[in-house]
Amino acid sequence: MKTASIKRRRRISNTLAYIVLIVLSVVWVFPIFWVVLISFRGESGSFTDYFIPKSFTLDNYINLLTDTSIFSYPTWFFNTLIVSVCACLLTTLITLSVAYVLSRMRFKLRRLYMNIALVLGMFPAFMSMIAVYYVLKTIGLTQSLTALVLVYSGAAGLSFYVAKGFFDTIPRSLDEAARIDGATNFQIFYKITLPLSKPIIVYTAMTAFMAPWADFIFARVIMGDNYEKYTVAVGLYTMLSRELIDQYFTQFAAGAVLIAVPITLLFIILQRFYVEGITGGAVKG
Repeated sequence: MKTASIKRRRRISNTLAYIVLIVLSVVWVFPIFWVVLISFRGESGSFTDYFIPKSFTLDNYINLLTDTSIFSYPTWFFNTLIVSVCACLLTTLITLSVAYVLSRMRFKLRRLYMNIALVLGMFPAFMSMIAVYYVLKTIGLTQSLTALVLVYSGAAGLSFYVAKGFFDTIPRSLDEAARIDGATNFQIFYKITLPLSKPIIVYTAMTAFMAPWADFIFARVIMGDNYEKYTVAVGLYTMLSRELIDQYFTQFAAGAVLIAVPITLLFIILQRFYVEGITGGAVKG
Protein backbone atom coordinates (compact mmCIF):
# COMPACT_ATOMS: atom_id res chain seq x y z
CA MET A 1 0.00 0.00 0.00
CA LYS A 2 2.78 2.36 0.95
CA THR A 3 4.68 1.51 -2.26
CA ALA A 4 1.62 2.33 -4.39
CA SER A 5 1.21 5.64 -2.59
CA ILE A 6 4.86 6.53 -3.17
CA LYS A 7 4.58 5.67 -6.87
CA ARG A 8 1.41 7.76 -7.19
CA ARG A 9 3.07 10.78 -5.57
CA ARG A 10 6.07 10.31 -7.80
CA ARG A 11 3.88 10.25 -10.92
CA ILE A 12 2.10 13.41 -9.78
CA SER A 13 5.39 15.22 -9.11
CA ASN A 14 6.77 14.12 -12.49
CA THR A 15 3.62 15.34 -14.22
CA LEU A 16 3.83 18.70 -12.48
CA ALA A 17 7.50 18.96 -13.41
CA TYR A 18 6.70 18.28 -17.08
CA ILE A 19 3.93 20.89 -17.04
CA VAL A 20 6.26 23.50 -15.57
CA LEU A 21 8.93 22.67 -18.16
CA ILE A 22 6.42 22.93 -20.99
CA VAL A 23 5.20 26.31 -19.77
CA LEU A 24 8.77 27.59 -19.42
CA SER A 25 9.60 26.29 -22.90
CA VAL A 26 6.65 28.14 -24.40
CA VAL A 27 7.62 31.35 -22.60
CA TRP A 28 11.21 30.99 -23.86
CA VAL A 29 10.35 30.07 -27.46
CA PHE A 30 7.52 32.60 -27.97
CA PRO A 31 9.72 35.73 -28.42
CA ILE A 32 11.95 33.86 -30.87
CA PHE A 33 8.93 32.66 -32.85
CA TRP A 34 7.53 36.20 -32.87
CA VAL A 35 10.76 37.72 -34.22
CA VAL A 36 10.95 35.07 -36.95
CA LEU A 37 7.36 35.85 -37.99
CA ILE A 38 8.09 39.57 -38.14
CA SER A 39 11.18 38.94 -40.26
CA PHE A 40 8.95 37.38 -42.94
CA ARG A 41 6.11 39.89 -42.58
CA GLY A 42 5.13 41.66 -45.77
CA GLU A 43 3.55 44.67 -44.04
CA SER A 44 5.90 47.37 -42.81
CA GLY A 45 5.65 49.18 -39.50
CA SER A 46 6.77 48.54 -35.96
CA PHE A 47 3.30 47.79 -34.59
CA THR A 48 0.33 45.79 -35.81
CA ASP A 49 -2.86 44.81 -34.03
CA TYR A 50 -2.54 41.20 -35.19
CA PHE A 51 -0.02 38.44 -34.46
CA ILE A 52 0.08 36.37 -37.66
CA PRO A 53 1.25 38.45 -40.65
CA LYS A 54 -1.25 38.92 -43.45
CA SER A 55 1.43 38.29 -46.06
CA PHE A 56 4.87 36.71 -46.08
CA THR A 57 7.92 37.77 -48.05
CA LEU A 58 11.66 37.29 -48.34
CA ASP A 59 12.21 40.92 -49.29
CA ASN A 60 13.21 41.82 -45.73
CA TYR A 61 16.21 39.48 -45.93
CA ILE A 62 17.03 40.39 -49.53
CA ASN A 63 16.92 44.15 -48.88
CA LEU A 64 18.89 43.78 -45.66
CA LEU A 65 21.74 42.01 -47.45
CA THR A 66 21.72 43.93 -50.76
CA ASP A 67 20.57 47.49 -50.01
CA THR A 68 23.54 49.18 -48.34
CA SER A 69 22.63 52.76 -49.17
CA ILE A 70 21.70 53.54 -45.55
CA PHE A 71 22.52 50.43 -43.51
CA SER A 72 25.36 48.07 -44.44
CA TYR A 73 24.40 44.88 -42.62
CA PRO A 74 26.98 42.67 -44.45
CA THR A 75 29.75 45.02 -43.24
CA TRP A 76 28.45 44.91 -39.66
CA PHE A 77 28.21 41.13 -39.81
CA PHE A 78 31.77 40.78 -41.14
CA ASN A 79 33.11 43.17 -38.48
CA THR A 80 31.37 41.22 -35.73
CA LEU A 81 32.70 37.93 -37.09
CA ILE A 82 36.29 39.20 -37.15
CA VAL A 83 36.10 40.57 -33.61
CA SER A 84 34.38 37.47 -32.22
CA VAL A 85 36.76 34.97 -33.82
CA CYS A 86 39.91 36.87 -32.80
CA ALA A 87 38.64 37.52 -29.28
CA CYS A 88 37.56 33.88 -28.97
CA LEU A 89 41.01 32.57 -29.92
CA LEU A 90 42.86 34.98 -27.63
CA THR A 91 40.49 34.53 -24.70
CA THR A 92 40.50 30.74 -24.94
CA LEU A 93 44.31 30.61 -25.13
CA ILE A 94 44.82 33.01 -22.22
CA THR A 95 42.12 31.50 -20.01
CA LEU A 96 43.31 27.90 -20.44
CA SER A 97 46.96 28.87 -19.97
CA VAL A 98 46.28 30.83 -16.77
CA ALA A 99 44.01 28.08 -15.45
CA TYR A 100 46.64 25.41 -16.09
CA VAL A 101 49.40 27.42 -14.40
CA LEU A 102 47.28 28.09 -11.32
CA SER A 103 46.11 24.48 -11.17
CA ARG A 104 49.44 22.74 -11.61
CA MET A 105 52.14 25.12 -10.42
CA ARG A 106 52.93 26.63 -7.03
CA PHE A 107 54.63 30.02 -6.78
CA LYS A 108 54.71 33.14 -4.62
CA LEU A 109 51.62 35.38 -4.66
CA ARG A 110 49.59 32.64 -6.35
CA ARG A 111 46.90 32.72 -3.68
CA LEU A 112 46.88 36.52 -3.63
CA TYR A 113 46.39 36.66 -7.39
CA MET A 114 43.48 34.22 -7.21
CA ASN A 115 41.82 36.25 -4.47
CA ILE A 116 42.26 39.53 -6.37
CA ALA A 117 40.87 37.93 -9.53
CA LEU A 118 37.88 36.63 -7.59
CA VAL A 119 37.11 40.07 -6.15
CA LEU A 120 37.56 41.88 -9.48
CA GLY A 121 35.36 39.33 -11.21
CA MET A 122 32.45 40.33 -8.97
CA PHE A 123 32.29 43.82 -10.51
CA PRO A 124 30.40 44.35 -13.80
CA ALA A 125 32.72 44.96 -16.73
CA PHE A 126 30.98 48.16 -17.81
CA MET A 127 32.14 49.87 -14.59
CA SER A 128 35.56 50.21 -16.23
CA MET A 129 34.12 51.36 -19.56
CA ILE A 130 35.11 55.03 -19.32
CA ALA A 131 38.62 54.24 -18.08
CA VAL A 132 39.11 51.70 -20.86
CA TYR A 133 37.93 54.22 -23.44
CA TYR A 134 40.43 56.87 -22.33
CA VAL A 135 43.27 54.35 -22.24
CA LEU A 136 42.45 53.34 -25.83
CA LYS A 137 42.15 56.99 -26.81
CA THR A 138 45.57 57.73 -25.35
CA ILE A 139 47.23 55.05 -27.48
CA GLY A 140 45.14 55.90 -30.54
CA LEU A 141 43.12 52.71 -30.78
CA THR A 142 39.56 54.01 -30.46
CA GLN A 143 37.05 53.35 -33.25
CA SER A 144 38.90 50.27 -34.46
CA LEU A 145 38.21 46.54 -34.47
CA THR A 146 41.59 45.97 -32.81
CA ALA A 147 40.38 47.94 -29.80
CA LEU A 148 37.31 45.71 -29.47
CA VAL A 149 39.42 42.54 -29.67
CA LEU A 150 41.72 43.84 -26.93
CA VAL A 151 38.80 44.87 -24.72
CA TYR A 152 36.96 41.56 -25.02
CA SER A 153 40.07 39.44 -24.46
CA GLY A 154 41.71 41.75 -21.91
CA ALA A 155 39.95 40.26 -18.89
CA ALA A 156 40.58 36.64 -19.92
CA GLY A 157 43.20 36.25 -17.19
CA LEU A 158 40.52 36.80 -14.55
CA SER A 159 38.03 34.21 -15.84
CA PHE A 160 40.06 31.11 -15.12
CA TYR A 161 38.13 29.64 -12.17
CA VAL A 162 35.90 27.24 -14.14
CA ALA A 163 38.78 25.94 -16.25
CA LYS A 164 41.03 25.64 -13.20
CA GLY A 165 38.38 23.56 -11.43
CA PHE A 166 38.30 21.19 -14.40
CA PHE A 167 42.11 20.91 -14.58
CA ASP A 168 42.16 20.09 -10.86
CA THR A 169 40.18 16.90 -11.62
CA ILE A 170 42.88 15.56 -13.97
CA PRO A 171 45.25 13.31 -11.97
CA ARG A 172 48.65 14.80 -11.29
CA SER A 173 50.17 11.36 -11.74
CA LEU A 174 49.90 11.91 -15.50
CA ASP A 175 52.07 15.02 -15.22
CA GLU A 176 54.61 13.23 -13.05
CA ALA A 177 54.84 10.30 -15.45
CA ALA A 178 55.35 12.68 -18.37
CA ARG A 179 58.09 14.57 -16.52
CA ILE A 180 59.90 11.32 -15.80
CA ASP A 181 59.90 10.74 -19.57
CA GLY A 182 61.45 14.18 -20.08
CA ALA A 183 58.37 16.23 -21.05
CA THR A 184 58.38 19.97 -20.43
CA ASN A 185 55.51 21.90 -18.85
CA PHE A 186 54.36 23.09 -22.27
CA GLN A 187 54.41 19.54 -23.67
CA ILE A 188 52.39 18.29 -20.72
CA PHE A 189 49.87 21.10 -21.24
CA TYR A 190 49.64 20.68 -25.02
CA LYS A 191 49.89 16.90 -25.42
CA ILE A 192 48.29 15.58 -22.24
CA THR A 193 46.08 18.13 -20.50
CA LEU A 194 44.37 19.71 -23.52
CA PRO A 195 43.37 16.42 -25.21
CA LEU A 196 41.68 15.41 -21.93
CA SER A 197 39.92 18.77 -21.57
CA LYS A 198 37.52 18.94 -24.52
CA PRO A 199 34.49 19.93 -22.41
CA ILE A 200 36.17 22.93 -20.81
CA ILE A 201 37.77 23.99 -24.10
CA VAL A 202 34.36 23.94 -25.78
CA TYR A 203 32.76 25.82 -22.89
CA THR A 204 35.50 28.46 -22.85
CA ALA A 205 35.45 28.91 -26.62
CA MET A 206 31.66 29.24 -26.78
CA THR A 207 31.44 31.81 -23.99
CA ALA A 208 34.40 33.72 -25.44
CA PHE A 209 32.72 33.83 -28.85
CA MET A 210 29.25 34.76 -27.64
CA ALA A 211 30.34 37.70 -25.46
CA PRO A 212 31.60 39.98 -28.28
CA TRP A 213 29.02 38.62 -30.71
CA ALA A 214 26.11 40.02 -28.71
CA ASP A 215 27.74 42.90 -26.82
CA PHE A 216 26.40 46.41 -27.34
CA ILE A 217 27.78 48.64 -24.58
CA PHE A 218 31.53 48.47 -25.23
CA ALA A 219 31.10 48.40 -29.00
CA ARG A 220 28.89 51.50 -28.91
CA VAL A 221 31.23 53.50 -26.68
CA ILE A 222 34.46 52.55 -28.44
CA MET A 223 33.19 52.90 -32.03
CA GLY A 224 31.45 56.24 -31.51
CA ASP A 225 30.33 57.52 -34.91
CA ASN A 226 32.60 55.29 -37.02
CA TYR A 227 29.75 53.77 -39.00
CA GLU A 228 31.95 51.49 -41.11
CA LYS A 229 33.30 49.73 -38.00
CA TYR A 230 29.96 49.08 -36.31
CA THR A 231 29.19 45.59 -35.09
CA VAL A 232 25.80 44.01 -35.65
CA ALA A 233 24.47 44.91 -32.20
CA VAL A 234 25.27 48.61 -32.67
CA GLY A 235 24.16 48.63 -36.29
CA LEU A 236 20.80 47.03 -35.62
CA TYR A 237 20.19 49.52 -32.82
CA THR A 238 20.45 52.40 -35.30
CA MET A 239 17.50 50.90 -37.21
CA LEU A 240 15.28 51.54 -34.20
CA SER A 241 15.54 55.32 -34.24
CA ARG A 242 12.24 57.21 -34.20
CA GLU A 243 12.61 58.33 -37.82
CA LEU A 244 13.44 54.90 -39.26
CA ILE A 245 11.78 52.26 -37.10
CA ASP A 246 8.52 52.08 -39.07
CA GLN A 247 10.34 51.54 -42.34
CA TYR A 248 13.10 49.20 -41.15
CA PHE A 249 11.57 47.26 -38.26
CA THR A 250 10.95 44.11 -40.33
CA GLN A 251 14.52 44.27 -41.63
CA PHE A 252 15.69 44.68 -38.04
CA ALA A 253 13.88 41.42 -37.21
CA ALA A 254 15.51 39.72 -40.19
CA GLY A 255 18.92 40.89 -38.98
CA ALA A 256 18.17 39.57 -35.49
CA VAL A 257 17.35 36.15 -36.97
CA LEU A 258 20.51 36.05 -39.10
CA ILE A 259 22.73 36.99 -36.17
CA ALA A 260 21.54 33.87 -34.32
CA VAL A 261 22.66 31.52 -37.12
CA PRO A 262 26.44 31.47 -36.35
CA ILE A 263 25.81 30.88 -32.63
CA THR A 264 23.46 28.00 -33.44
CA LEU A 265 25.92 26.43 -35.89
CA LEU A 266 28.78 26.82 -33.42
CA PHE A 267 26.80 25.08 -30.71
CA ILE A 268 25.78 22.23 -33.03
CA ILE A 269 29.38 21.70 -34.14
CA LEU A 270 30.98 21.91 -30.70
CA GLN A 271 28.39 20.10 -28.58
CA ARG A 272 29.57 16.74 -29.96
CA PHE A 273 33.04 17.31 -28.51
CA TYR A 274 31.51 18.49 -25.24
CA VAL A 275 29.35 15.37 -24.90
CA GLU A 276 32.23 13.08 -25.88
CA GLY A 277 34.42 14.64 -23.20
CA ILE A 278 31.74 14.34 -20.53
CA THR A 279 30.78 10.73 -21.32
CA GLY A 280 34.33 9.60 -21.98
CA GLY A 281 35.70 11.00 -18.75
CA ALA A 282 39.03 12.68 -18.19
CA VAL A 283 41.02 9.49 -18.03
CA LYS A 284 40.25 6.14 -19.60
CA GLY A 285 41.55 3.07 -17.89
